[in-house]
Amino acid sequence: MKKTSAVDRFLGIIEKVGNALPHPATLFAGFALLVVILSWVVAQFDISVIHPGTGEVVTPFNLLSAKGLHMILEKMVVNFTAFAPLGTVLVALLGIGIAEGSGLIGTVLRLVVLSSPKKLLTFVIVFAGVISNTASEVGYVLLVPLAAVIFLAAGRHPLAGLAAAFAGVSGGYSANLLLGTIDPLLAGLSEEAARIIDPSYTVNPACNYYFMFVSTFLIAGLGTWVTEKIVVPRLGEYTGDEKAEEIRFLNKEEKRGLLYSGIALLLFMAFILGGLLPADGYLRNPVDGGILKSPFMSGIVAFIFLAAAFCGIAYGVGAKTFKNDSDVMKGMAKSMETLGSYIVLVFFAAQFVAYFNWTNLGLIFAIQGAEVLKSSGLNDMALMTGFIFIAAIINLVMGSASAKWAIMAPVFIPMFMLLGYSPEFTQSAYRIGDSVTNIISPMMSYFALIVAFIQRYDKKAGIGTVISTMLPYSVVFLIGWLLLFAVWITFDLPIGPGAPLFYKP
Repeated sequence: MKKTSAVDRFLGIIEKVGNALPHPATLFAGFALLVVILSWVVAQFDISVIHPGTGEVVTPFNLLSAKGLHMILEKMVVNFTAFAPLGTVLVALLGIGIAEGSGLIGTVLRLVVLSSPKKLLTFVIVFAGVISNTASEVGYVLLVPLAAVIFLAAGRHPLAGLAAAFAGVSGGYSANLLLGTIDPLLAGLSEEAARIIDPSYTVNPACNYYFMFVSTFLIAGLGTWVTEKIVVPRLGEYTGDEKAEEIRFLNKEEKRGLLYSGIALLLFMAFILGGLLPADGYLRNPVDGGILKSPFMSGIVAFIFLAAAFCGIAYGVGAKTFKNDSDVMKGMAKSMETLGSYIVLVFFAAQFVAYFNWTNLGLIFAIQGAEVLKSSGLNDMALMTGFIFIAAIINLVMGSASAKWAIMAPVFIPMFMLLGYSPEFTQSAYRIGDSVTNIISPMMSYFALIVAFIQRYDKKAGIGTVISTMLPYSVVFLIGWLLLFAVWITFDLPIGPGAPLFYKP
């Protein structure tokens, strides 16, 4: 009991701090104003650094000058419309909206869980949770409550199933076999930050794919172990009032929809392979025939959109969930409805990032910070472990992955580039920290929903119940990911296609 009360007190502090923060868009507006004022303050002092790549002298630029004011007014619209993550997220989510609106994503999740052997039930639920974060809302609102129902139907404690699914969906947010909307979003922010050091640097949305792929099986395995060895024994037998429900299997229309969708996916894959396998394929780089800097890699967001759209439409036709083209457009429109607050957030985030770049404050801070870190004598793993812990702690009071990265990337990516680490490597470290504390953070968007799901099976449950149940996952995931990270560093493995660990100016 004492331990639980201590957790409750700790959570109470975090909840108060988080609730005291203004809306993320307001935060960015405040940060943008702060950068403007700070640029004037710093410009009053004789501060300069030498750019390690060009040898040029870098001094702070005062945005409160006449020239600065002109830049703010003239480039406000361009800052917003040219902000790298905006277009990529909108395009990718349009395709996901079709797949979700047709019912394809929900049906696939149900099929994966229902067709798994009982011995592998926990593993499959965690694994399905990781995969579902490609379209994260589906995982939270469909898979998490469904997992509790499945565990209860199997004669097991429903909260163990709920915890396993939640761990996969939210704790495994940075692992996947597929690319989702978060990948181009983070890559765009990383690219903007990397260009503080190297104006021509590009970060492709698949830059963390190799690490994500391996992490999928790591998280699924660790999540299964925690569920079976820690959570299930702690919960004991279920003595609540909820009765086991009969889980609905796929009907004839849904099966036909999956068949149509499967055929569409095979045809789409044939199109991609036809452009990549031949040495002179139409999706390869027309200059040198390579793949890493090919239209395929640079157009990965378009492929996410097209794959989701083709498969979603095929499923909708087969399952008869799409009657006409209007239904397809409604699915796309519905996905856009959820982005209203995101677009507002992006407007202010874009101004903040632009102002930060114009003032040279990020570059100056990065160069001086890199010198301090160099003199510290810390090795690669120690530096990245510290950064991962910083991201994990910030995640407790600020839930949005993109909002945090928009603040952190302009500072840490240039700093680590100057120390010889690639932006892709730094981004992967951030994603670990951002994921492991999702499941214990009251600021996570769906945390209140998880509490509501748990209260269905335990009327007395609250935030402390969620934390005490999910904390073992958070700790084990962090340890497991750090060990995997150490392996990656030891063998100097690429993080993703064309994404090495180290950066050479």
